[in-house]
Amino acid sequence: MTSHNRALGQWGESLAADHLARQGFDIIARNFRTPYGEIDLIAQNAQFLVFVEVKTRSADTYGSPEASITRQKREHLIASAQAYLQAHPEIICPWRIDVIAIRKQRDAEPEIIHFENALTAP
Repeated sequence: MTSHNRALGQWGESLAADHLARQGFDIIARNFRTPYGEIDLIAQNAQFLVFVEVKTRSADTYGSPEASITRQKREHLIASAQAYLQAHPEIICPWRIDVIAIRKQRDAEPEIIHFENALTAP
């Protein structure tokens, strides 16, 4: 991953965390690593624990941010969420996996699209 892509990803994750905070969520973990991959953000409010995949693009050359989530990535996200829950048996609330897609606009505010419950376990 190039330093530009890494910086863009970190910028997008910060925007996503701010977006979630405005929605009443507390960010409880960032870049949480499991044997199956990394969860960008883990957030919680009074109702849900939410595992968040953040996808940021500065152009749609390679497709929309949300379209870049492959079947394999979905499987890894679900397995990572389940691994987190197994490691934290004290968490006994409903959970979901969301996707936050961010499009960086050249001369405008970034577009943030929040897909709630975007992925479900098979």
